Amino acid sequence: MSRRNHINYIISAALIAAVYAGLTFLSGVFGLAYGPIQLRISEVLTILPVFTPAAIPGLTIGCFISNIGSTLSIPDMVFGTFATLAAAFLTYMLRDIKVKSIPIFAFFPPVIINAIIIGFEIAVFFLPEKSFIWAFLLSAVEVGIGQFIVCFVFGIPFYLAFDKYNIFKKFK
Repeated sequence: MSRRNHINYIISAALIAAVYAGLTFLSGVFGLAYGPIQLRISEVLTILPVFTPAAIPGLTIGCFISNIGSTLSIPDMVFGTFATLAAAFLTYMLRDIKVKSIPIFAFFPPVIINAIIIGFEIAVFFLPEKSFIWAFLLSAVEVGIGQFIVCFVFGIPFYLAFDKYNIFKKFK
């Protein structure tokens, strides 16, 4: 990687982190960023690893910063950040599998990984008095539905618009 590409990679990752954190804090203003029912606007950015590997550290750092403001800050900083890192990496790995020119399989990791990991976190820290299995299933479904809405309902149009004007093409 040339020095210029390396600098562009770092700048891209930093910008993605800043936008992710800003959009998460905006979601928090409306009570949608933290807790059992989440609909983070920032999660639409989880499709960015399709366009650039710089999105992997960008989303991870953005999530870490965002989760400082969580009601479960330290557990959220650990579990949420790990979930975002794993989902971003898998999204990147699935970027070339396309259906009608859309990498549809790349939209699934944020939904599945967050449903499992954040569902587990919520069951343990928010609902400890309930049966773990029921608390986990309820939390995983709630998180999964929110992620599905953001990643598919908003994510596919975001992908199509971003693909048309992809600023990262020259940085690959």
